[in-house]
Amino acid sequence: MRLTEGQAGARILAFGGYQPARVVTNDELAQTVDTNDEWIRSRVGIASRRIAGPDETVADMAVAAGGKALAASGLSPADIDLVIVATCTPEAPIPNASASVAKRLGIVAPGAYDLNAACAGFCYALANAADAVRTGTARNVLVVGAEKLSQWIDWTDRSTCIIFADGAGAAVVGPVEDPADPPGIGPVHWGSDGGLADKIYIPNRDAFIIQEGQAVFRWATSALAPIALEACAKAGVEPTELAAFIPHQANLRIVEAIARKLGAPQATVAEDIVTAGNTSSASIPLALSRMIERGEVASGSKALLLGFGAGLCYAAQVITVP
Repeated sequence: MRLTEGQAGARILAFGGYQPARVVTNDELAQTVDTNDEWIRSRVGIASRRIAGPDETVADMAVAAGGKALAASGLSPADIDLVIVATCTPEAPIPNASASVAKRLGIVAPGAYDLNAACAGFCYALANAADAVRTGTARNVLVVGAEKLSQWIDWTDRSTCIIFADGAGAAVVGPVEDPADPPGIGPVHWGSDGGLADKIYIPNRDAFIIQEGQAVFRWATSALAPIALEACAKAGVEPTELAAFIPHQANLRIVEAIARKLGAPQATVAEDIVTAGNTSSASIPLALSRMIERGEVASGSKALLLGFGAGLCYAAQVITVP
């Protein structure tokens, strides 16, 4: 029996992002629930968010983001042999989104699966993609985080309707061509705390998202900085070497609290949540793709990704920006 021959390491070739056209402001929400712009900004830091149209699906958004990443990578659909879609908000569990996304992008007969680690989903999927390339299971992988949280929200519940939003972000992962070059995706540091699983959950298929915001805030602001630092240590990168820090865009106060503890004052911190809201597994690739488009982070620089959310699940890794 033989094992597949892999690569020295994996790297990200390109990112792509997609946001729905509809912008929902805090003032618009204030017309239907007891809230206002100042209250929302002071608690979660959100000014507006994007909401998908009624007929716009998770797969639709994944195709849009994945198509951009694929085009930017310089690869053709024929070069992709694995598609992973990270999502926790599918319209239905069967069929998976990944196979239809692949078909619509012209990717023929790839391995295809969906992954649910909630808001940590993209980092989990990225780690799986890197391992697949490194072990030879795949050569080039399309990784997408796509969410339509608006279809799982009670729009009369002030604690959730002000936070969650829709969108997709994607990355193309391929091999490090020169064995002498360092890997472009560092080791993942991941884990979970199932004892806190009841802090963010959907009770049943007919219910909406329930979140205990204060409990999640306390956990995130106390537990996650050490996880981020451990990912840096595993990658052999000092926090002072980071050009960017892209945590899951859960809450601006959480983002800022973790960033303060990271010890990387030179790093540009993603604050996409202000205009994008919390898009769960889409938030990290969407935020980073927008930072790259705006020229806020340079190609070849080091960035730290940190996903965390329901489960409670978390994952972090250092990457080289494509």
